[in-house]
Formats: sequence, C-alpha cells, structure tokens
Amino acid sequence: MQEVYDFLKKAGTYYLATVEGDQPRVRPFGTVNIFESKLYIQTGKVKSVSKQIAANPKIEISAINGEEWIRIQAVAVEDNRREAKVSMLDAYPRLKTRYSPDDDNTQVLYLKEAVATIASFSGALKIIRF
Repeated sequence: MQEVYDFLKKAGTYYLATVEGDQPRVRPFGTVNIFESKLYIQTGKVKSVSKQIAANPKIEISAINGEEWIRIQAVAVEDNRREAKVSMLDAYPRLKTRYSPDDDNTQVLYLKEAVATIASFSGALKIIRF
C-alpha cells in the first residue's frame, strides 16, 4: 500500500472514476492519505462524486507518473470518525479553508478490496493488493 500511496503523491493528480446510472464519471483528485494502515481519499458530501459512491462504492483510480501508470480498483468505504478527517486535513492544510472535521460536508473514504496495477511500456506488471 505504501508504494501505491507514494505513486499517487508523486503523480500529484489522479483520476477517480465512478458511475452514475449507466454513465461513467471521471474527475481529477489530489488527496491521498494513510491513516490507521488504510489508504484514504477525501471529497465533499455535497458533490456528485459522493452521491455516486454512496449509490455504488466501486471506484477506479488512474494516474501517470513519468513512464509508469497505475490503475486501482477498490471499494470506497466512508469513515465518519473525526480522527480520520483530522488526519486528512492535517495532511492537506489548504483544504481547511473549505472543510472542517466538524462540518457535515467533509467526507473521507478508505479503499478496501483494492487491487493496484502499476505498468509501463518497458517493464512487467506489478500488482499490489491491499
């Protein structure tokens, strides 16, 4: 999992895919954090992505980092605990102008049943399960 975290941090931006009915939805994200040995992402509950994850928690993430790319399939699980929100906001202080661990909007989700595939044109596939 640490390698997946490091990859996403180095990439800076990753793309999160959800579904809405029968329509795929993809948007850029930038938050990733490890808390209590789980990989977390963050969004706002008022956003469409939050509603899509609530309806179908299966997500995919993709990012590119130089000549390697990563694809992650996982189930996103909401963690409503204040401690999880504080950890994410401490990792991304700039978010504190829009989010608070005590508001009704801040949402952190951890990835479970995750399978990450790191690939390149020159090397073998690397598969990481967490």
